[in-house]
Amino acid sequence: MSARSLRPEPTISAASVLQDNSRSGEAVDTLARTLWSDARGEPVRAMEALAALVMNRVRRARERGGWWWGGDVVAVCRKPGQFGGWNGGRDAVTSDDPAFAACRRIARRAVAGQLADPTFGATHVHRAGESPDWAHGRSACAEFGTLLFYNDVE
Repeated sequence: MSARSLRPEPTISAASVLQDNSRSGEAVDTLARTLWSDARGEPVRAMEALAALVMNRVRRARERGGWWWGGDVVAVCRKPGQFGGWNGGRDAVTSDDPAFAACRRIARRAVAGQLADPTFGATHVHRAGESPDWAHGRSACAEFGTLLFYNDVE
């Protein structure tokens, strides 16, 4: 499998995003690219859980008047070091990729507030077999595919 980057497709323009007076188009595209990068190959439920995690971060930031990872979907997804696909330097994914189409459907539901949160409010995730410092001494609150989710990390 070759690595690909998450550069937005040329068909997603700033004008089309501004046309609907919101950043929802950009948010959906950014979230879909994040899901594609970090969860393609996982079960759909894992992709949905990762989308819920991003939305949990957005909600937490809004409730607290800001948070270190950003306050909207685009900022949360593109925060350096948080989601691997945004580290750049690879080929772009295109809309004809079937996995990306699934990610776009999930992202649209998440941004529209129509996606249930199966993670119990998780804001942190890592793959099984990894051991990030922040996870030491904590138990995952949910597990989907190879992704472990945590809701007790500040």
